Amino acid sequence: MAKQIYRSARGKEIDMLQLVKQNEMTIAVGNAKVNARGDKLGPGGKIIAKREEIQTAANQVPEQISVRPAPTPVVVPAAATPAAPLTPSQKAKAIKDMDPEGNDE
Repeated sequence: MAKQIYRSARGKEIDMLQLVKQNEMTIAVGNAKVNARGDKLGPGGKIIAKREEIQTAANQVPEQISVRPAPTPVVVPAAATPAAPLTPSQKAKAIKDMDPEGNDE
């Protein structure tokens, strides 16, 4: 265990365990809404949940873990599949039939 009594720069001894016990019910600075001990505080500094209850709830394993079902395969109808590639003569005819101005003939 680490050393609990420290000496300040001025030579004064500070007992950290005593300091913690002395201030454990003091409201912590900031917006955490807890005291120095770790209890959850409500309006007026009243204890809503004790540190032990919060730790127990955080350490509990959920009873049921939800598992995502396997995705169902999507069946593509044969009509939706692309047609066979065009032959060179079909490509030439398709290019010849195209009108650059978009007019129908």
